[in-house]
Amino acid sequence: MSDTVILELQNVTKSFHGNTIINDLSVSLKAGTVHALMGGNGAGKSTLMKGLFGVFSYDSGTILLEGKPVSFEGPRDALMHGIAMVQQELNQATQRTVMENIWMGRYPKSGPFISTKKMVEDTNRLMEKLGINVDPKATLADLPPSQRQMVEIARAVSYDARVVVFDEPTSSLSDTEVEKLFEIIRTLKANGCGIFYISHKMSEILQISDEISVLRDGNLVATRPASEMDEATIIQMMVGREIGDVYPSGKAEIGDTLLKVNHLSTMYTQINDVSFELKKGEILGLAGLSGSGRTSVLEALFGLSTRSSGEIILNGKPVQNNSPREAKNNGFILVTEERLKNGIFRNQDLIVNTTIANLDAYKKGGALLSSSEMVEDTQKVIDMLKVKASSIEAPIANLSGGNQQKLIIGRWLLCKPTVYLLDEPTRGIDVAAKSEVYRLINELAGRGHSVIISSSETPELLGICSRILVMSAGRLAGEADASTATQKEIMELATKYL
Repeated sequence: MSDTVILELQNVTKSFHGNTIINDLSVSLKAGTVHALMGGNGAGKSTLMKGLFGVFSYDSGTILLEGKPVSFEGPRDALMHGIAMVQQELNQATQRTVMENIWMGRYPKSGPFISTKKMVEDTNRLMEKLGINVDPKATLADLPPSQRQMVEIARAVSYDARVVVFDEPTSSLSDTEVEKLFEIIRTLKANGCGIFYISHKMSEILQISDEISVLRDGNLVATRPASEMDEATIIQMMVGREIGDVYPSGKAEIGDTLLKVNHLSTMYTQINDVSFELKKGEILGLAGLSGSGRTSVLEALFGLSTRSSGEIILNGKPVQNNSPREAKNNGFILVTEERLKNGIFRNQDLIVNTTIANLDAYKKGGALLSSSEMVEDTQKVIDMLKVKASSIEAPIANLSGGNQQKLIIGRWLLCKPTVYLLDEPTRGIDVAAKSEVYRLINELAGRGHSVIISSSETPELLGICSRILVMSAGRLAGEADASTATQKEIMELATKYL
């Protein structure tokens, strides 16, 4: 491991609305190394890196790049100084092409004109170098989250940066794509690049990191070589205490069949002849590789995808669910995978974001809403799910990604649905918060509610579900008993029709 320090953050501090997010924090990055930042939701990891990347300025403190003080007027300025960042929530021009997103602001030219031919060639050369298979001319909106994530990684690498920040880069990647990312990171390390890496996935951190810094409540708890750390030590540092089993020990009692899905196919998302049953009090998993159709099954049940054939039977009666509103009225809710794109109202406060799906419950004569009841329910959700927020009147954009996700789940809990459809419900949530969400899901099942969870994390499905349905290329490849299945068995089914 190199001893050459390429970047230092010295005594940096940042507050929002009087709430200190980073408190007099110092950390250094060595050339040719991966320095992981770990901590619970709201610990200050992303805020620390956004300050480095010029998204905002620190209130105090110093940035030293190769020993020289620097300050950035914005992300573009940071990029020009050789600092790139792949942010947790992608901020991309989704109606533009892959190559336009990569080279935006620095399009290759032939004379005074933009050269589309050279842009295609440069993009293909970059993608080939990184081992990424994405069409340069594809519109970003048409790509799944995992491929959009890889495009953002390619964009960061294209700057030949000396420092690259990865903030939850694998949250929507398959195991194969994660290994591809790690190959890219190893190449960057070999070229002397310094890397800050943020992730809640312990196995990734211990596999890829050289050093690990743990943050808690905006303070640095410790920095140690990764070789001296293990999961139990990291968790204890993160939460200030030992945490028991992540998954609930007892499973809810499963009753009679609640939902039947018969020969479900969709017009545009290519789900083909999918049939299964969901019982009362059951937590049913949906596994599969990226693009396998896991998300599409949930969207079809919730009326976001158009069915070409098949039927949905709830409590013995057919339901159409031709739109999200109709699905919600029939007792279905969907927590989506991409909270920034279609889960939150960024500039609205926590009250609006918590109660927006249940406004009819707050009407008091005509169109008037009871603000006191809305505030009461918002506070109830915050307390129940341990959402860390400075004020319920603050914009939800001020919350960490994990706290945003918990609030979204709380929003739908207020609707008291019959069938919970959860797409990557713990994406971007730390281990302590994951445990809280798992226990909450288990409690819902214990009350007789039924849950379908789509997840790219096989251990999560094995830990929380009773059965796991495995999708492969839009088809149902098989079913596994979660109490006896192995990750190898799930992977074999996931590749059955590839």
